[in-house]
Amino acid sequence: MAAILPPGLPSLLSGTTYDYELYKAAKILVEELFKLKPDEIIVITADTESDLKVVSMTAAAAFAVGAKPMVVITPSPVGIGKAADPMLPVNALTAALKEADAWVEFNNQWLLYSTPWEVAMKENKKLRYLCLVGMHADMMVRCIGRVNFPVLKEFQDKVTELTARAKHIKITTPAGTNVEFDNHPERPVQSEPGYADTPGAHFLAGQIGWSPDFESINGTIVFDGSIYPPLGLVRTPVRLHVKNGKVVKIDGGSDAAQFEAWLRSFNDPNMFLLAHVCYGFNPGARLTGNILEDERVWGCTEWGLGYVGPMLAPDIGGRQAASHTDGICLNSSVWLDDVQILDNGRVVHPELKEIAKKLGKA
Repeated sequence: MAAILPPGLPSLLSGTTYDYELYKAAKILVEELFKLKPDEIIVITADTESDLKVVSMTAAAAFAVGAKPMVVITPSPVGIGKAADPMLPVNALTAALKEADAWVEFNNQWLLYSTPWEVAMKENKKLRYLCLVGMHADMMVRCIGRVNFPVLKEFQDKVTELTARAKHIKITTPAGTNVEFDNHPERPVQSEPGYADTPGAHFLAGQIGWSPDFESINGTIVFDGSIYPPLGLVRTPVRLHVKNGKVVKIDGGSDAAQFEAWLRSFNDPNMFLLAHVCYGFNPGARLTGNILEDERVWGCTEWGLGYVGPMLAPDIGGRQAASHTDGICLNSSVWLDDVQILDNGRVVHPELKEIAKKLGKA
């Protein structure tokens, strides 16, 4: 007669990894980062490419604190942002998000910048949204479960302060990035230390991003980490030649050709415009091909093209585009005016170095 196993034990016996660690990370997510309260409604969205164990653990952790989790799983769209709209139940999904207190997005083909996202963020003034697109168990353990969030916030707050004070910024990388630009006085430098306990849009910890004065961006940007969409990890570096904030030439081999063809496929000139620049500072992040994690690899910089959210450029209300893409420049060196803060991905600013040591990034 076969033994009857307790619920959950077959999963453990089947060799599934990180069962214990993942639940700890989910508890940190809902209790420390969202600060979910009893009876609050949290919508958890995912698609058929998502890690459903992450979804289930998060729902369980939310239910355990007395919140009311609602899981919405949709077919995976063939695009992201507004390009995902045709395959989404737009009205039904929007209606659910408009009534939620919190929303964590685990979709692999992300809803960020889609119509449901835009409407929910505009009309639901209480909504706390956290973008964790493409999150899987290993990443959640490393980038959430093993992160000292108070210390990381201290570090990011200092980097944000230094960056916001700068008027002119220069970034180089060993792969050939050499780009300069001016900050825009009306555009905030936004730090994402991982918390989602206030209304608005929030993102995985370890990123600081902002939209510079677009027309001041000039030079060469080389993506040598990943580009998503459409590529993931790049095989050969992709060089973007930028003049006054617009990509005027792309070269570098087959990946560059594929990337340029993808941009042109939208027949939208705004897809060739720079949208934002970011630092990566999550101590647990690795280059994996998942853009959520890749753009937080310690010491990288990331550039977005296309759609600009209104929170990044409030002076112009954001900028519409058919889609959005992000590319990673590894091992960045950064100068804020004449002060260097990063050298080939390592923190060199005296004040920042001391805090970085506490995060294991000496």
